[in-house]
Amino acid sequence: MKKILIPLILTVVGAGGGAGAGLYLRPVPTEAETPKPRITNAPLPLEPGQEAEYARMPSQFVVPVIARQNIAALVVVSLSLEVVPGGSEAVFAKEPRLRNAFLRVLFTFANEGGFEGAFTKSLPLERLRRRLLTAARDILPDMVFDVVITEIGREDK
Repeated sequence: MKKILIPLILTVVGAGGGAGAGLYLRPVPTEAETPKPRITNAPLPLEPGQEAEYARMPSQFVVPVIARQNIAALVVVSLSLEVVPGGSEAVFAKEPRLRNAFLRVLFTFANEGGFEGAFTKSLPLERLRRRLLTAARDILPDMVFDVVITEIGREDK
């Protein structure tokens, strides 16, 4: 028994010591190696005296919530985009592409269970807003400050 126990203990202690030494001696990442979070396609800050415009999407988005291969509920969402001054015209010119991108985001969010339970809490809505903002900035780079959810409602079947 001692013949097996002593080598086993030495192996465990040696492996633990080696792992600890490896973690302690690993190089510290330099500033150049550290990735910096960045906001893509964000517009420049407004100059003093300028105000952002709000472009309301003309019609609501209706998103089905599927449960057990049936429509369990419908979620209705109204959106507005906060854009740079003069950006409303670009929003209306790109409306079909924006609607397509927003519907894709909303359908994905619904399929992930985002509209189930207490979906109006701040965390789920913030995740949805962030995804919608990314989609808007992909289509209208350097123009969109924020996506504003003006109305949201769920009607269960």
